[in-house]
Amino acid sequence: MSNSKGKAAIVGIGEVPTGRFPDQPAIQHAIEASKMAIEDSGLHKDEIDFVMPTAAVFSFNYMGDLTTARLVEELGLKNCRRNCLTFSGGSSSGTGLLLASSLIASGAARAILFSHSEKLGTAINSQEGIDLFSVSGISPEWEVPFGQHYSTVAALATTRYKFETGCTDEQLAAVCVSNRKWAELNPNAFFRKPLTIDEVLSSKVLSTPLTSKMSNMLFDGGSAFVLTSAERAKDLPNKPVYVLGEGGAVTHHVYSQESDLTRFGWAKAAEQAFGQAGITPKDVDIAEIYDSYPIYQIITFEEMGLCERGEAGELFLKGETWPGGSIPCTTDGGMLSKGHLGAGGGVSLLVEAARQLMGKAGERQIPNARFAVDTATGGTYMDSQVTVLGTEIP
Repeated sequence: MSNSKGKAAIVGIGEVPTGRFPDQPAIQHAIEASKMAIEDSGLHKDEIDFVMPTAAVFSFNYMGDLTTARLVEELGLKNCRRNCLTFSGGSSSGTGLLLASSLIASGAARAILFSHSEKLGTAINSQEGIDLFSVSGISPEWEVPFGQHYSTVAALATTRYKFETGCTDEQLAAVCVSNRKWAELNPNAFFRKPLTIDEVLSSKVLSTPLTSKMSNMLFDGGSAFVLTSAERAKDLPNKPVYVLGEGGAVTHHVYSQESDLTRFGWAKAAEQAFGQAGITPKDVDIAEIYDSYPIYQIITFEEMGLCERGEAGELFLKGETWPGGSIPCTTDGGMLSKGHLGAGGGVSLLVEAARQLMGKAGERQIPNARFAVDTATGGTYMDSQVTVLGTEIP
């Protein structure tokens, strides 16, 4: 990545609302978001020569359609040379952007469309969704038989972190409130009703100490972005969002084999990303942090160097991450308030980072934003992916 710093730029974004749309097929979400992204970029659709969809986990048949270029045909792309499904769970956004920017920098592609679409809210019933996310990525030999599922995974990390740092339940709840503050300003978010700390703490207990409002819910939706060379981006209407740095660390598959449930690989990944970008965490204007449960937002915030260990919870509680705060965080509302779209949680955050840097975020726009850090992770938080984006190249 260091050799391709600033050579690729996000030039167009598209997104449809998150929600429950039983009468709309997933391909419709993909088409609409992709058309928005292409039109927003200012490129002609036939300049797209590489289409990179990521998987929708609600249907293997639909994944097959995406793999075999249905989106290329539906969009009528006449000069597309390659279609390739790219998937690493929730970290698909970071993985896809790294692959796409490398292809652009090498000259193997000129303009890449990355697209995500999902129907987890209405194409499967509630129990099927629970079953899918209870066991996907969790060891069938060593963990599933003993009752491990995603709420207990998050509860383990939360309990250990609270023991090590003194983090309070109120601080954890404040993460949910912070995300909701942003979702209130986001017309594409599902949950837009104001939320209080008391409401979070008084909701039904899922896995001690987590409550239902500290968890996410599954929905339909989709988003997309277009990437091209920095040189081509100069002639396009939007402010280019340059890919400046990428870092990653894969730490486990089986959750019980993770050596540190309160750190993971975030510090290592962030060091790589910031080092390649040539900036420090102090230069960050916006932090788009993957947030399936509040504990992971807190851990990532600290491990990337945005504050000292044990301090993030208080920053969320004091409103420093809210609209108007000193370090805006997860400004689209995240999975806790915008809604969980499978791999789309990470893609939505990446699109939001680009939207903010382009100056197109409407009521939630961060003034004069230059640099954003975006994170993503897949499975039982098996990897830590950090991306640094900017409107200028340091």
